[in-house]
Amino acid sequence: MMINDQRKVVLVGTGMVGMSYAYALINQPICNELILIDIDKTKAEGEAMDLSHGIPFALSHMKIRAGEYADCQDADLVVICAGVAQKPGESRLDLLQRNAKVLRSIIEPIVASGFQGIFLTATNPVDIITQIIHDISGFPAQRVIGSGTTLDSARLRYMIGEYFRVDPRNVHAYVIGEHGDSEFVPWSQAMVATKSVLDICEEYEEQCHFCDLQGIEEQVRTSAQKIIAAKKATYYGIGMALVRITKAIFNDENSVLTVSVRSSGWYGTEDIYLGLPAFINRSGVRSILNLKLTAEEVAELQRSSRTLREFYDQLKI
Repeated sequence: MMINDQRKVVLVGTGMVGMSYAYALINQPICNELILIDIDKTKAEGEAMDLSHGIPFALSHMKIRAGEYADCQDADLVVICAGVAQKPGESRLDLLQRNAKVLRSIIEPIVASGFQGIFLTATNPVDIITQIIHDISGFPAQRVIGSGTTLDSARLRYMIGEYFRVDPRNVHAYVIGEHGDSEFVPWSQAMVATKSVLDICEEYEEQCHFCDLQGIEEQVRTSAQKIIAAKKATYYGIGMALVRITKAIFNDENSVLTVSVRSSGWYGTEDIYLGLPAFINRSGVRSILNLKLTAEEVAELQRSSRTLREFYDQLKI
């Protein structure tokens, strides 16, 4: 729900992901006000100054400043990019346990401010983190969204476009499930324009091989690890993905994006957040797009949801 016509965003966390989002945001005329919050207030103030000095060159005329959780009261969107880093030898569960405590210290004062907008997060593991934000905030599921497999789907479209030598904007394909090892591509749903990718491979079997598509799927699944190995972290792509979701919300687009949403048993999955194509508008998630998945794809999605549910059930929130 839009609170006012100011299109106000509060960003919590001014690390590389948060600031990549902020930088991409000022280069599109999407919002009018951006508030930066960080445990390091001096850093937030410095980032706000640095961004503000680029406004004369930007497409946006937004006001940018450092702020406090009280500033969330009339915000339309709160974007969470905060979280603690994994320590050497620390298990994923222990890391999540620490992040859950950090999230509680963030979400509770935001809710106490009177915030009535939409939560959006990219903090990893994003599906579990989104579930935690939903549980702590008590907000309706449609107003708590994770970046999910939005970036994974963009990587997929890019790689399919390269393979078929076609503009990736004319490729319609999704990565669904966990944003992680159990994510997968439902190839039955992949299209170039209005033609099925599988039909193209059948028609041009000498030029297109399904094993190549499986190779693309594996490249998508391992892209983040390769980027991290090369430059220590990923941030530009996810920053742009967050801006795309923000744009869909503020412009009331009803665009289909593979965000992390509460599955609520969809396709026989567990009741957990995971990446699914959903209609996004100014109310948040309007609904999940019902795909005609094959039996094998449904089984893959159910396995992915069980992986997330089992992991989440080990947490002590």
